[in-house]
Amino acid sequence: MATLTYVYADSTAVLGPLATLAEPHSYDLCAEHASRLTAPRGWEVVRLTPEFVETGPSHDDLLALADAVREAGRPAPAAVAVEGLPSAAHLAEPETRRRGHLRVLRGEED
Repeated sequence: MATLTYVYADSTAVLGPLATLAEPHSYDLCAEHASRLTAPRGWEVVRLTPEFVETGPSHDDLLALADAVREAGRPAPAAVAVEGLPSAAHLAEPETRRRGHLRVLRGEED
């Protein structure tokens, strides 16, 4: 994995190790796309690392995923009624099941 960053003032594309923080005008690339990267005519490509190797998820990635799953599984806190404010009870429940646009048509019996 690699991160591509453009320096417009210098007409340079910088390809380096995968960034740990998201920055504007930077793009994360897989190893295949990082190795095949070309720049527009008149631009220079600076490769900070000659080879980019795919790596599996790190221990931190797995912990972050586990935390996200744990957080999603927690029940939502109950709404507390505040005296003097209108209740949301009159609002309709959002539709949880979307009706499909396809239906089965029966053929003619011979």
